[in-house]
Amino acid sequence: MAADNPEARYRDREAIGERARELGFSRIGFTRAEALPEASEKLALWLEMGYHGEMQYMENHFDLRRDPTLLLPGAKTVIALAFNYFPDNTQSQPDAPRLARYAYGKDYHKVLRKKLKKLLAFIQEILPGSNGRYFTDSAPVMERVWAERAGLGWNGKNTLLIHPREGSYFFLAEIVLDMAFPCDSPIPDHCGSCRRCIDACPTGAISPEGYLLDSRKCIAYLTIENKGDIPDDFRGKTADWVFGCDICQEVCPWNRFATPHGETEFVPKGDLLEWTRADWYAMNQDNFQEQFDGSAVKRTGWDGLQRNLRFLN
Repeated sequence: MAADNPEARYRDREAIGERARELGFSRIGFTRAEALPEASEKLALWLEMGYHGEMQYMENHFDLRRDPTLLLPGAKTVIALAFNYFPDNTQSQPDAPRLARYAYGKDYHKVLRKKLKKLLAFIQEILPGSNGRYFTDSAPVMERVWAERAGLGWNGKNTLLIHPREGSYFFLAEIVLDMAFPCDSPIPDHCGSCRRCIDACPTGAISPEGYLLDSRKCIAYLTIENKGDIPDDFRGKTADWVFGCDICQEVCPWNRFATPHGETEFVPKGDLLEWTRADWYAMNQDNFQEQFDGSAVKRTGWDGLQRNLRFLN
């Protein structure tokens, strides 16, 4: 195992960062693995207010969310990673039902897990005897908190992580290690007096002061996580979004710095971006299976997507 001294650890950090960038990650940061009492209190209050809606999994394994050392005994470091998904092109037909940009290509869970597996293998190669676990939106981990602590951005008023040179169109992932590294510093909040995301949200999901989201009102929740009918209160307010929503990102001034990703797995299949409104409504179950095989859209399923399309009419 490499000598446990600051100079050696900085060299290891550089090597890990270089390998992460080779795998396509746009940013990487290191922070200490420890309990998160303040963030845990905020999460508990959010759950108490019922803002998670039907996402009962958010209530599960609360202690694991609070403390990563319970996920990996002896954990000392959380490596936070960002992966850009901002596309070259968006849907071209102005009246077509809309997909959130993150769902254009293959399901990011599958794509990033393969990359994280390779990155962890590299870490264990240069640090023999080290142990680690990797996650990407698939375990009880407070991803935005760790990314914020590791300096990947600040938690914006729209509750998404924002970076001043990249915006917010990126996925988050983590590797928890039982090795100590020099830590990065958080980035200050730069939302200032801006409230574009708050004012632009057609369903009022973001609190008037920002930094708090009622998921039950969020278009992404209504079209994906919600399993029943979409309440009539939201009719005419979902702005043609049929899976997810990007409105609070589209209006965010920091996203003028977003640049297209280079990940072939996130390129849409076929002519999806050219589909007209008629194409969407003519889709049958076979078309759905062919177009969205391996896509995050499969999460809502054929029945869920049909429900969302009906709601737009």
